[in-house]
Amino acid sequence: MTATRVQTDAAPAPAHTFSQGVRRGNLLQVSGQGPMDPATNTYIAEGDVRAQTLRTLQNVQAILEAGGASVADVLMFRVYLTKREDFAAMNEAYGEFIEQHVPSGATLPCRTTVFVGLPHEVMLVEIDALAATD
Repeated sequence: MTATRVQTDAAPAPAHTFSQGVRRGNLLQVSGQGPMDPATNTYIAEGDVRAQTLRTLQNVQAILEAGGASVADVLMFRVYLTKREDFAAMNEAYGEFIEQHVPSGATLPCRTTVFVGLPHEVMLVEIDALAATD
């Protein structure tokens, strides 16, 4: 089975040597996304983890859709936060996004949240995803 690169202008272009997403068979891995506006290539909402979480999830969603998947197809989200005190606001924004994009009664995706240092000081959150389609 060969791997296929997934790329879209609806999400920020990778700044380094990696793909936005890679599809192999029915699996689609989305690289870690941050709170960057793809239209301006600038980070948004400095200091606002809620707004950054929503923008980050929108970037993940754009890559999922470019690869033929949806948020409802996600098996696992991995969330990387810089500050433990931002967990509640991130979790609230994440929950609203999932509620909007995963049909009622459907199996919710798994999630792991870890606290880390991120590559750009303005980034409070980074999220990646693994999806499977039928």
